[in-house]
Amino acid sequence: MSLPAHPERRHPFLYRSIVLPVLALLRMGASPEKLAWSISLGLVVGVNPLLGSTTLLCLGLALLFRLNLPASQLANHLMYPVEIVLLFPFLKFGAFVFQTGPIPLAPSVLFAEVRSHPLALVKSVWLWEWHALATWAIAAAVLLPLIAALLTPVLRRMLVRAEAHHAALASPVSTF
Repeated sequence: MSLPAHPERRHPFLYRSIVLPVLALLRMGASPEKLAWSISLGLVVGVNPLLGSTTLLCLGLALLFRLNLPASQLANHLMYPVEIVLLFPFLKFGAFVFQTGPIPLAPSVLFAEVRSHPLALVKSVWLWEWHALATWAIAAAVLLPLIAALLTPVLRRMLVRAEAHHAALASPVSTF
């Protein structure tokens, strides 16, 4: 005789790793509005083009604005693959906006620059990185409230459904 599967294991991986934690936060009393801002912060900070800075930046901003830390960090860490994909577009767009010149992405060019002018290359890379951060900050200022505004009604509906589901499970079933 086999035991029945755990109810949470019947759901797909993404549902278990994203939706169920968000529902748990909603059930713990997080308001849909505050949770929307927390998730939005994590999503936007998670694509920051300065690799390795997203966790601390997201943590600091969430503490500063008194947002939900688990929700912002969950969203932040889910964005890591997107951060890698968007790194070079941010670098190129920053170079375009600030007219810095093209970024030498070919390995042969990079190795030649490292051998001949390593300090100049480091200065150039930091300049490109700061320009990428500036373009990201502008995009973040626009996207953060937009994403929060889009997520708020979705989270409100999720809360209503979760409460209705919880109430249905808690009420005694009458049989005739």
